[in-house]
Amino acid sequence: MDTRRANRLVATAFVAVAMGMVGLSFAAIPLYRMFCAATGYAGTPNTTAAQAPGGNGTTIRVRFNADTNPGLPWSFVPVQLEVTVPLGEDNLAAYRAHNKARSPVTGVATYNVTPEKAAKYFHKTACFCFNQQTLEGGQTMDFPLSYWVDPAIATDPNTRDVKVVTLSYTFFPSMTDAEKSGALAKAGPHVGGAKTN
Repeated sequence: MDTRRANRLVATAFVAVAMGMVGLSFAAIPLYRMFCAATGYAGTPNTTAAQAPGGNGTTIRVRFNADTNPGLPWSFVPVQLEVTVPLGEDNLAAYRAHNKARSPVTGVATYNVTPEKAAKYFHKTACFCFNQQTLEGGQTMDFPLSYWVDPAIATDPNTRDVKVVTLSYTFFPSMTDAEKSGALAKAGPHVGGAKTN
């Protein structure tokens, strides 16, 4: 093989590897989210479209937590702090946000579930996460979500000790801010949408 042909082969292989690496870098976040949603890794709730199977008489406590990035002039709180729900049954909850600024402000929410090992059993069927939410100056809005907890959480040897699951949402000023914080790496894909008051 002559030197020119060898050089072209090496250059082509290098370009192919570089293009493959660029492609993988763009695919990394969506692939990571899919992995987390499928496995419950990093506290990512299951967001499949599966319907709740119905209760079996067993209950679990669900706590709700709300955080706001310091760059967002909102107050953000859960409407209910804790509820006891039947495993396998659909449930509703809500969070309330208030824009303390005088002008419109847009925020984006991410979420996770703790303990992380319970996340794959927590099914969110509709929520307000990852959608831009704009509040006018001084406006207050409720953000509902629907969810159910899989009865299998009580029989899995790794999770049958779990008596309390916490669902946490954090609002950021923008998707870029959420990405910078690392919150998106721990969040699952968006399902459903918010209804406003």
